[in-house]
Amino acid sequence: MAAYAYNNNQSNNLAVYPHSFVDYGSPENANFSVVSHRPVAAINPNFIPQNHVLVPYSPPVFLVPSFAFPLNQSVLIQMDEERSLSLVQLMANEGLVPSTEEEEKRRNVIQKLKQIVLAWVKKVAWQRRLPKEQIAETHATILTYGSYGLGVHGSESDIDALCLGPCFATMAEDFFIVLLNMLKSRPEVAEIHCVKDAKVPLMRFKFDGILVDLPYARLNILSVPEDVDVLNPFFSRDIDETSWKSLSGVRANKRILQLVPDLEKFQSVLRCIKLWAKRRGVYGNLHGFLGGIHLAILVAYVCQNYPNGSLNALVANFFKTFAFWPWPTPVVLQDPMFPDAGYPSETRSLMPIRLPSSPHEYCHSNITRSTFYKIRTEFLRGHNSTRDLLRPDFDWHFLFEPFPYSKKYMRFVKVYLSASSQDELGDWVGWVKSRFRSLIIKLEEVQGLCDPNPTEYIDTDVAEPNIVFYWGLQPGRTNLLDIEAVEKDFLKNIHNGYQGCPGQMELSIVQASQLSKSAHFDPASEKRIKAYWKIPEYNLHRIPVYSQHLPHYFVGYVQANGDSKYPSAGG
Repeated sequence: MAAYAYNNNQSNNLAVYPHSFVDYGSPENANFSVVSHRPVAAINPNFIPQNHVLVPYSPPVFLVPSFAFPLNQSVLIQMDEERSLSLVQLMANEGLVPSTEEEEKRRNVIQKLKQIVLAWVKKVAWQRRLPKEQIAETHATILTYGSYGLGVHGSESDIDALCLGPCFATMAEDFFIVLLNMLKSRPEVAEIHCVKDAKVPLMRFKFDGILVDLPYARLNILSVPEDVDVLNPFFSRDIDETSWKSLSGVRANKRILQLVPDLEKFQSVLRCIKLWAKRRGVYGNLHGFLGGIHLAILVAYVCQNYPNGSLNALVANFFKTFAFWPWPTPVVLQDPMFPDAGYPSETRSLMPIRLPSSPHEYCHSNITRSTFYKIRTEFLRGHNSTRDLLRPDFDWHFLFEPFPYSKKYMRFVKVYLSASSQDELGDWVGWVKSRFRSLIIKLEEVQGLCDPNPTEYIDTDVAEPNIVFYWGLQPGRTNLLDIEAVEKDFLKNIHNGYQGCPGQMELSIVQASQLSKSAHFDPASEKRIKAYWKIPEYNLHRIPVYSQHLPHYFVGYVQANGDSKYPSAGG
């Protein structure tokens, strides 16, 4: 029996959750039924009810097979709990959950960064000759997002942290010079680089051995409170475009955490789905697949629609939902901030997913025809793998089995990238990967569907530092592929706008029998290098920079060929 509560603002706006987990009209589900049992998980303390509207009560559900003889409900509950525990144990065995010591280390990194940023903003305020009282009261802060912000990071995950500063702290001078020099002086900081030419400019460095990505957003206020609410329009009013882009990840993360009814279940399911996507070769935005924010919203959608589902039911329903999703219909979370607002048509993406923090913004996507086909194929495989979760011989390992590239494809495009040093290789690989979408589209034009395996390999037979990708080509197509013409076209693309010393890029066609031994390794065991690209900091031609607001006050150096102007960032 459904129970509803009165909503004093939107009394006619009821968010109705589905009552059942199984579509009985579907032939493949004819051998399943639904049972319910007591709630077993804690409710998300950050959960915001849908405009204070109570939804129809739906008891916890999970998928069970029908037997020729009746089973006691307690037996079914025990079967479901044991299967869920086996999945939790698999995640632990895979190292997806960091240890207590690793968690404490990350918390210390964030706390130290907050202290550095606070000292930085007071230094900048002093350079601006602000009154002493205002300097004492001015603040800046650090907010985390990405996998760490969502609580689904692993033991080797990096930290995505956003630096939020007041209106007088510019990106060009204060962030990329003053704060950069302060970080360089810290003994905990190593391998620091500036990524100024990205859509979201940032600094990338290691802090106590943990990789940190630190973009910057400048708010139109004199002091940023530590507990700033980035979803409050007051704090995002009249900010520049670059700051808005930097804020989008934090805003989306915070809203997702507020909209999922059970945080612990959401995190567990997202960890599972991310592992599945990496093992099956459909994780990585730069390769045209799904990124972390895409998967987070898809999992949150399932959690919203099945708030009382067990861990088994949520994983199974994730695949069932998106195996048959009517793309390009957008995936939109139920959000009382935008009731009945609808959404603008999104014609640029094959798989549109709306950001939960804005009714007009969608997740950036590089999905092409080839990767769209691969993602949908893997959704369907996942659905077929999880329909019989409670059968006695069910094994979670089949769902997470690595994609067999060398068995699936007979021919591959080999993408070989090299540079004279490991540091230059990282810059070069990051830049080329940011242009991969154009290469995938070109291969689709001349060859048909291709499968851009995101796994990075190393050719150990070559002395120079290198990274190799092997992209599967659609079987059955003609072998007449002018790879030299494709290579020439792509070289023009990657050499246009690259700052620094370019490395080598070669394309070739190889047969499956010609793959190097490393290409047959399990992708799950591959220790991926997070590539980056930066403005190179050579010792030559550096220009000292003095404060625009405090004459003769030295703030740092910039390169002679570097662009210190960031109009969109207010610098």
